[in-house]
Amino acid sequence: MIDFQYPWMLLTLLAVPLMAWRFMVRRRPTVVIPTVIPARRIARKRRLTLPEICVLLALFLLGVALARPRKALGSEIIRAQGLDIVVAIDLSGSMQGIDRPKDMNADRFISALNSGRMPNRLAVAKAEIRRFIESRPNDRIGLIGFADLAYSFVPPTLDHALLLSRLDSLEIGEVGEQTGIASPIGTAVKRLKNSTAPRRLLLLFTDGANTAQNQLTPRRAAEVAKEFNVVIHTIGIGGNDAYAVVSGFGGARLVPMEGSYDAELLHDLAKITGGTAYHAADKAGMEQVMKEINALEKTNITQPRPVHFREFAPIAALLALAVLLFGQIAGYTWKMRLP
Repeated sequence: MIDFQYPWMLLTLLAVPLMAWRFMVRRRPTVVIPTVIPARRIARKRRLTLPEICVLLALFLLGVALARPRKALGSEIIRAQGLDIVVAIDLSGSMQGIDRPKDMNADRFISALNSGRMPNRLAVAKAEIRRFIESRPNDRIGLIGFADLAYSFVPPTLDHALLLSRLDSLEIGEVGEQTGIASPIGTAVKRLKNSTAPRRLLLLFTDGANTAQNQLTPRRAAEVAKEFNVVIHTIGIGGNDAYAVVSGFGGARLVPMEGSYDAELLHDLAKITGGTAYHAADKAGMEQVMKEINALEKTNITQPRPVHFREFAPIAALLALAVLLFGQIAGYTWKMRLP
């Protein structure tokens, strides 16, 4: 389908009928004659000459060329506007825990641990967050790590290479050992409150209850988030069949861990802001949770935009020049007229 980049330039085509009218009514060289009757008969038979027709056709082609006709040869998908998302991940000591999958018996679990094929909770969360980020190139995404307090490692950005690099470098214990859930909410609100995105999200990953003592309670922090239209999705990590690898005099040994995250609190935080509370009991659970969030939170609008065109303006301009030259040559050779 051919369209025009500058359709308003088609208004120049109005010059064609005006020029035609001018050719039809312009006065010719005159001579003195005894009567005007023959001249009137000649005037009634006035027709456009070939050079005049060529001028009119050239004007028409130039008008079309100025409107820049073109045909799209390819397109790309563009977004109207993406989302602003902050990912807050728990870096407290309990994130070293390793959750045994439901379909894995004890012997296979020990074998997988010894071979290094059983990642801890932080590694599982980082892997799924990476996939989530890679699937959303049009969204600005930031990163917060928290334990005793929260630390903003990367503000919401479209530089996902920087974001992924910092995500990979996160380590357990680098911002403390306890779990303070109010602090990452407050930090995320500071990052998102001035956002112009159509939707602002906080994804809060934690495997622990709120143990850090902060002046702001988690529920009050969620109320503040609601005031600034920040939606919180909470992800409670871990199940009751979890273990920590502890090094001792006899070598490394497994110590059972109980599921310790506060499900009621995480549910309340999500409910206050209009979000959803999720539970990721193990690696498979985390993968499913991230798929659900990714499907739920869609980028606002996507639409195709043409990016490669075949231009017809040069062809129309060359044809106009050729027609004009042809008319002039004809007017001075075999179509020449004498007064």
